[in-house]
Amino acid sequence: MPVLSGTRKFFAFRHVVVASGLLLTVATSGCSLMEDRSERYVSAKEGDQLVLPETADTSRFAQVMPIRQVKPADSSKMYPSDLPRPPDMTSEILEENYVVEELDGRAWLLVNDVPGRIWPVVTAYMNEQGLGVAYDNPQLGLLQSDLANFSVRARELLELSSTPADATAAEPKAILQIRIAPGVRRKTTEIQLRKLTSEGNAEENAAWPGELISWRGISDPSADQLRLQKRLLADLGEFMKAREESKSFSRAASVMVAKPLVKLVSENDKAQSIRMDLDYGRSWAEINRALGELGTAVLDLNRSEGWFFVDFRTADERDPGWFSWFSNKEEPRHTHTISLVRGEGQVQVTAEAAEGYSGETRAEDLLTQLFDYLY
Repeated sequence: MPVLSGTRKFFAFRHVVVASGLLLTVATSGCSLMEDRSERYVSAKEGDQLVLPETADTSRFAQVMPIRQVKPADSSKMYPSDLPRPPDMTSEILEENYVVEELDGRAWLLVNDVPGRIWPVVTAYMNEQGLGVAYDNPQLGLLQSDLANFSVRARELLELSSTPADATAAEPKAILQIRIAPGVRRKTTEIQLRKLTSEGNAEENAAWPGELISWRGISDPSADQLRLQKRLLADLGEFMKAREESKSFSRAASVMVAKPLVKLVSENDKAQSIRMDLDYGRSWAEINRALGELGTAVLDLNRSEGWFFVDFRTADERDPGWFSWFSNKEEPRHTHTISLVRGEGQVQVTAEAAEGYSGETRAEDLLTQLFDYLY
């Protein structure tokens, strides 16, 4: 083994010390030798705006996570210690507020609020439109206007011909009735309305209506009546939207939230069925909507017989793994059947696994997830 002289030992020792110092500097400084890109977003240029084809339905597109707008003048002050707050994930819900929905010849205004806060605003709307309130019942959720025949604004709103000066005893009298009820979905309210007119001779017209008319007394509106209802609901929605910051609360109307319309029936902590205190048409539509929001593929359905064939497999079950490189995308499979059974004033929803399916998901899992999207 060679022996180093004193001078060579000194230089060898110095090289070791220098190399060790460099390694220690790199280790203690982290990534100081690499470019720091943590603040590059501050001066990043804005990309081109996404443009949809002219034939695209814009109502089917929305931001999954809205991006907060930043003014260029403030961008120089944005550093990691002063990041913008996360966007409000309820913004999409608020954008869909005051929506006029229609089903089986019925229309209603869906509002993301409780009936106790809706009642005073609807009352203010009737007064401002020259209708007034002749009868009301908060427990039933009914508001009934005065006669619209003698108000110019009310006649225009309800599309009555001529003017108040032309109103005679023989002219059919008209009123507006509004029904406020808890919605199917949690903490929502559904508002329905209709124009009612008197029929018969002058003596009957003179005494009409005389009392609060039952909401169940009249149904099946004509095409013109439905068109008027949708127009008035949209107008009411705009009125309510403009007064969001000045809502008051009605204690009398708060009793309408006592009974949920959708209930999950369980036994031994396992979901057995979903009970919907709705008519069959509305129950079918709500189940269909919930399946769409759940992202569950519907292979077949039959409204008259009351069933859906769905693919309720987990993502792992649907993933073919490495075999996806050698085959086409797997088609949906019938794994579960959802059934709707009519009852007295309610609909019972059940689910069962299809014959031959032995996967991970159970029928009670499907019912539980459906209920979460329904209510």
